[in-house]
Amino acid sequence: MHFDDVVKGRRSIRGYKPDPVPRDLIEEVLALAMRAPSSMNTQPYNFTVLTGEPLDRIRAGNTEKMLAGVPESREFRSGTGFEGAHRERQIGVAKQLFGAMGIERDDKARRQDWVMRGFRQFDAPVCIIITFDRTLEGWDDPIFDCGAVTTMLVNAAWSRGLGAVINSQGIMQSPVVREHAGIPDDQVIMKAVALGWPDDNFPANAVVSERKDVAEASRFLGFAE
Repeated sequence: MHFDDVVKGRRSIRGYKPDPVPRDLIEEVLALAMRAPSSMNTQPYNFTVLTGEPLDRIRAGNTEKMLAGVPESREFRSGTGFEGAHRERQIGVAKQLFGAMGIERDDKARRQDWVMRGFRQFDAPVCIIITFDRTLEGWDDPIFDCGAVTTMLVNAAWSRGLGAVINSQGIMQSPVVREHAGIPDDQVIMKAVALGWPDDNFPANAVVSERKDVAEASRFLGFAE
């Protein structure tokens, strides 16, 4: 695929076919993703790729703890909630997704099930846990580098016909993930990526989230008018 087609065509995929994804294809995607730049070429990231029984144990553990009201325990810093334009964008994409799925505002059962999909890794056949070396904890560069490699990962997957969604819910119960994925203590759990073959019949997969335009996001100084 042409680079522009990958970037403009990629969508966050939240519904997957159950078909397995070949390991060699995942390795190909990861090799491409790892061409992402990193600060001084430190390459602080690592990947744990899960499918089958280990992934099912994480789904079950996440679901059990969240339904029991166990507080989240993500290992990266997060704020108290979005405000202003950021909150408006969050609400905007939620409206798009709920509208596509036909989930009404007062349908608490379906709304809860939608939220729980994230803790189940969106029922994808593969989940990739992105971690970084704990010796770099406290630096912002490794977090930035994890973002860069994850962006490359989802685009590389799309270029191969795979769908993906970057997922924070999937690692909210980090002890569950650490136990069943065998994440060593010298790694900080950063993000999860659900991966698989997109289900074209899943309505939310057709949602294209809106972007602010270049004029709103950018300032240009020193250029001729």
